[in-house]
Amino acid sequence: MATPEDRSKPADQPAAAPSPGAAPKAAENPYAQHYVVQKGDSLSKIAEEFYGDKMLYPKIFEANRDILTDPDKIKPGQKLLIP
Repeated sequence: MATPEDRSKPADQPAAAPSPGAAPKAAENPYAQHYVVQKGDSLSKIAEEFYGDKMLYPKIFEANRDILTDPDKIKPGQKLLIP
């Protein structure tokens, strides 16, 4: 039985839906992979390796905006999501 104190507590609110066009997170995309940046890598080199087309590097950049601020500035050891 609910007590008056229980009724005064705010109800849990559902999580906000992702914004349209947002890249799915790894947990939402079963095909997503991760790649650890090596010395000499570039996003275009990584895109060529995973997609066969170096011009698809913006796809990797957009999926990693939480850790990347510039597609030309990646560092060895960074773990990138490959959508």
